[in-house]
Amino acid sequence: MPTYDYRCEACEHAVEYFQSMSEKPKKKCPKCGKSKLVRQLGTGAGILFKGSGFYQTDYRSDSYKKSASADKPASGSCGGDTKSCAANGGPCAN
Repeated sequence: MPTYDYRCEACEHAVEYFQSMSEKPKKKCPKCGKSKLVRQLGTGAGILFKGSGFYQTDYRSDSYKKSASADKPASGSCGGDTKSCAANGGPCAN
């Protein structure tokens, strides 16, 4: 349920109401009691979808993917340390 902002045209009082989207707009000002309450138009809150396929990291840019793959050592590579690679049974053990 969204939060709606209201402002009274008579006394300029601002108030927020948590109401369902199908509920009719409020009319009566809680401060002055006059029927001059007007619902304000707002931009709303940002939406963050959660669940499979909706995470903001699911759709990375190509530049991010390239730099991430460059950071990973190549498979079968010893990373320059042939001594420990051979000792651990890596590809340099041959």
